[in-house]
Amino acid sequence: MKDLKHAAWRKSSYTGQEGGTCVELADLDTTVGVRDSTDPHGPVLQFSRPAVAGLIGRIKAAELDR
Repeated sequence: MKDLKHAAWRKSSYTGQEGGTCVELADLDTTVGVRDSTDPHGPVLQFSRPAVAGLIGRIKAAELDR
Protein backbone atom coordinates (compact mmCIF):
# COMPACT_ATOMS: atom_id res chain seq x y z
CA MET A 1 0.00 0.00 0.00
CA LYS A 2 1.13 3.52 -0.75
CA ASP A 3 2.24 5.64 2.22
CA LEU A 4 -0.93 7.55 3.10
CA LYS A 5 1.05 10.61 4.25
CA HIS A 6 2.21 11.10 0.67
CA ALA A 7 -1.05 10.21 -1.05
CA ALA A 8 -2.50 12.89 -3.33
CA TRP A 9 -5.99 13.40 -1.88
CA ARG A 10 -8.65 15.14 -3.95
CA LYS A 11 -12.23 16.33 -3.50
CA SER A 12 -15.07 16.89 -5.89
CA SER A 13 -14.92 20.06 -7.95
CA TYR A 14 -18.40 20.79 -6.55
CA THR A 15 -16.88 21.33 -3.09
CA GLY A 16 -16.14 25.01 -3.76
CA GLN A 17 -13.85 27.36 -1.88
CA GLU A 18 -15.43 26.81 1.54
CA GLY A 19 -14.42 23.16 1.65
CA GLY A 20 -17.26 21.69 3.64
CA THR A 21 -17.88 18.12 4.66
CA CYS A 22 -16.76 15.87 1.82
CA VAL A 23 -15.09 12.62 1.09
CA GLU A 24 -11.61 12.67 -0.38
CA LEU A 25 -10.18 10.10 -2.79
CA ALA A 26 -6.58 9.06 -3.45
CA ASP A 27 -5.09 6.59 -5.90
CA LEU A 28 -3.16 4.03 -3.89
CA ASP A 29 -1.10 1.18 -5.31
CA THR A 30 -3.92 -1.16 -6.27
CA THR A 31 -6.95 0.49 -4.67
CA VAL A 32 -8.63 3.84 -4.16
CA GLY A 33 -8.49 5.32 -0.66
CA VAL A 34 -11.55 7.11 0.70
CA ARG A 35 -11.52 9.32 3.81
CA ASP A 36 -13.56 12.01 5.56
CA SER A 37 -12.24 15.49 4.70
CA THR A 38 -13.01 16.70 8.23
CA ASP A 39 -10.82 13.96 9.75
CA PRO A 40 -7.72 13.69 7.52
CA HIS A 41 -5.85 11.66 10.14
CA GLY A 42 -8.76 9.28 10.67
CA PRO A 43 -9.41 5.92 9.06
CA VAL A 44 -9.04 5.32 5.32
CA LEU A 45 -11.32 2.87 3.55
CA GLN A 46 -9.93 1.13 0.48
CA PHE A 47 -11.99 -0.02 -2.48
CA SER A 48 -11.19 -1.49 -5.87
CA ARG A 49 -11.07 0.93 -8.79
CA PRO A 50 -14.09 -0.74 -10.47
CA ALA A 51 -16.13 -0.40 -7.26
CA VAL A 52 -15.35 3.33 -6.98
CA ALA A 53 -16.01 3.90 -10.69
CA GLY A 54 -19.37 2.14 -10.35
CA LEU A 55 -20.33 4.24 -7.34
CA ILE A 56 -19.36 7.50 -9.05
CA GLY A 57 -21.33 6.45 -12.14
CA ARG A 58 -24.43 5.79 -10.05
CA ILE A 59 -24.04 9.13 -8.26
CA LYS A 60 -23.73 11.00 -11.57
CA ALA A 61 -26.79 9.19 -12.92
CA ALA A 62 -28.74 10.23 -9.79
CA GLU A 63 -29.50 6.58 -9.08
CA LEU A 64 -28.85 7.07 -5.37
CA ASP A 65 -30.97 10.19 -4.85
CA ARG A 66 -33.73 9.85 -2.30
